[in-house]
Amino acid sequence: MPEHPLKIIMEKDPEFFSLLENTRDLAFKEEGIPLKYKFLMAMALDAANGAVDGVKVLAIQAMQEGATKEEVMQAIKITQYIFGVGSVYTAARALDGVL
Repeated sequence: MPEHPLKIIMEKDPEFFSLLENTRDLAFKEEGIPLKYKFLMAMALDAANGAVDGVKVLAIQAMQEGATKEEVMQAIKITQYIFGVGSVYTAARALDGVL
């Protein structure tokens, strides 16, 4: 299993890390919007921001919650429409081996 991406924060400032985890838990609380769509939304935002690792992890989480490969690709198409082709390059690197 890969090392936690915020390991250094966990070690150096556990209180701050706890705040980050609480915020994540609140954002992905299982109410309102189904969890798979929350993960797809977050994946799209990470693609728009060039976060390859985030796109990969969030796509996997979305699919674990029932999202299809087609839904993942539709989210990328919407991201490209709003943010441009750079988001597609990010997604392509992230989704290689995932889809």
